[in-house]
Amino acid sequence: MRYQDLILPILISIPLIIIQIVVVPFFSIDNIGPDLLLILVVYFAVKFGQINGLTVGFIIGMMFDLSSGGLLGSAMFSKTLAGFIAGYFHNETSVDTNLSTYNFSLIVLLCAIIDSATYSILGGSLVNLSTAALIINNGLFPGLYTSALSMPLFIFRSKRSFN
Repeated sequence: MRYQDLILPILISIPLIIIQIVVVPFFSIDNIGPDLLLILVVYFAVKFGQINGLTVGFIIGMMFDLSSGGLLGSAMFSKTLAGFIAGYFHNETSVDTNLSTYNFSLIVLLCAIIDSATYSILGGSLVNLSTAALIINNGLFPGLYTSALSMPLFIFRSKRSFN
């Protein structure tokens, strides 16, 4: 991995972190909101591979932890894990297919469920929930919201690639 490959996701993540902290809570439904940073991590993991996804997830998670004031390391670990899992969907012959079809939203859904559940467990905010309630309330619902928000990305990408 080259250091130049990390500059673009870091530059994109800086305004996304600000939007995630300031704007996204206004669109949250019952404290369930989309994770814009996860979409970026999944995009770079699917496009460039597992090691790049791991590294981008680690750096973006660390930047989010430092700027949000939450428990240091919880977003870092959950984004690293999501980048690692999304990297499994990298295949040089099917990168465009995975990024320009509904497959991307399904990959984001899987990674968002894992990311949100891991972040909730490590953050320790709702420890009194059962495992099933934790996965559904803090994993599935934010995952569906994030996945729905990722749909325009592949819709606009697929229309642009046909022109």
